[in-house]
Amino acid sequence: QVELVESGGGMAQAGDSLRLSCAASGSTFIEYAFGWFRQAPGKEREFVAAISGGGMIQDYSPSVRGRFTISRDNAKNTVYLQMDSLNPEDTAAYYCAADSTWRVTNRRASQYEYWGQGTQVTVSS
Repeated sequence: QVELVESGGGMAQAGDSLRLSCAASGSTFIEYAFGWFRQAPGKEREFVAAISGGGMIQDYSPSVRGRFTISRDNAKNTVYLQMDSLNPEDTAAYYCAADSTWRVTNRRASQYEYWGQGTQVTVSS
């Protein structure tokens, strides 16, 4: 069982930066890959970024590659999503998820066994 708690969301203006955090507890952190997903009102949940258990593999959606950076601190049991050059299209609820297939990354939401409650990011123009 893994519990995930996201934080760091909020209001931003276009061009600003935000850093989301996902604190994990309840299991061996390094044995999980993690992903960030987002869901805007009226839209399906979409993949944003993922990182493998050891942190050596990262994957990004084309819409955020070059602007967002996923990282993890295995000593702090925390995953981060650094979001730079935000634009209004990034407005969504952002969710952290854990996948026990820790050696690889995965873009499919159905692959992830555990989810956080989400944190809202709102970007104004």
